[in-house]
Amino acid sequence: MKLFININKIKKHLKTNHIFRYFFYTVGVFFVAFCLLLVWEIYIPRSYASNHTVAYIAESGEGDEDIARDLEKQGIIKNSFFFRFYVVVSLQHSKLQAGKYSLSSNMSVYKIVEKMVSGEVIKQKITILEGWDITDIKKYFLAENVLSKEYFEQLINQDFSGKFSFLKEKPKDISLEGYLFPDTYKIYEGESGEELLESILANFDKKLTQDLRNEIAAQKKSIFEIITVASLIEKEVKTMNDKKIAAGIIWKRLQADMPLQMDSTVNYVTNRNDPGVAIKDTKIDSPYNTYKYKGLPKGPISNPGMDSILAAINPKDSPYLYWLSSFSGKIIFSRTLTEHNIARAKYFR
Repeated sequence: MKLFININKIKKHLKTNHIFRYFFYTVGVFFVAFCLLLVWEIYIPRSYASNHTVAYIAESGEGDEDIARDLEKQGIIKNSFFFRFYVVVSLQHSKLQAGKYSLSSNMSVYKIVEKMVSGEVIKQKITILEGWDITDIKKYFLAENVLSKEYFEQLINQDFSGKFSFLKEKPKDISLEGYLFPDTYKIYEGESGEELLESILANFDKKLTQDLRNEIAAQKKSIFEIITVASLIEKEVKTMNDKKIAAGIIWKRLQADMPLQMDSTVNYVTNRNDPGVAIKDTKIDSPYNTYKYKGLPKGPISNPGMDSILAAINPKDSPYLYWLSSFSGKIIFSRTLTEHNIARAKYFR
């Protein structure tokens, strides 16, 4: 009888163990299946083959539930639940940023969330070319629908010296001409015009290193003077060697109290680009006209690139006092006015 009872207990125990094994096996299967489902929903795109992109706008104030529902409705993700599940579990639901995003169904939920958390919104690229003046940039911005004419003119005359120390030497009645550093910039959706101007000025601030500022100070010159000279060089000559020689001539003529008599300054006044300006234009009464007034023009006449800035800081000594640019773009340097006039007759006949 005792033996029979023990056998029954053993059978009951084995049966219980079997139930537990079956339970844990079932739970394990479901767990693995759920993990595979998570991987499928979160890390696998809805369609690898799709090349179609959508400009999706996440409005300010929208939560992850609204975004998830919209993304599923537009066919970008497979299931809104797993989008919400992922951003909540990864503690990123409060980090999704508003803006316009370029999204596609060939992007996984993981990639979409990563993009929206980092604020990788659609950007517009703009490029300011070396030698462009304020008028050129304004026309370009209008054509690219970056800023309105009125807003642009307001911004370039705004005082940013409180944020950028290099502007403190700039006279208050001078615009930002010369400081809009030529480069390619990205405009983010919703970025204000003031933020754009600040990013351009911040680029200038970065390019004009402390070593360069120390060198300018050691020469007892101001940043404003350097940028003004660099703006003249940018409009007159092209190669680095010619820029350095031209810079040396400009500083030499200034020191000798000789008028610069540069056509580029007259063109700045007339808003033309004549290789040889008319005599009547050289008599225009303007503080930018270096034929009529000695010294540097009132301010920069273009936005110079780094080569022109470096040439203005590191001019090359030479025996020359004059130069002219031929129709082919070749620069002819002369020691005397007689040589200069002979070269003018030769290349502009």
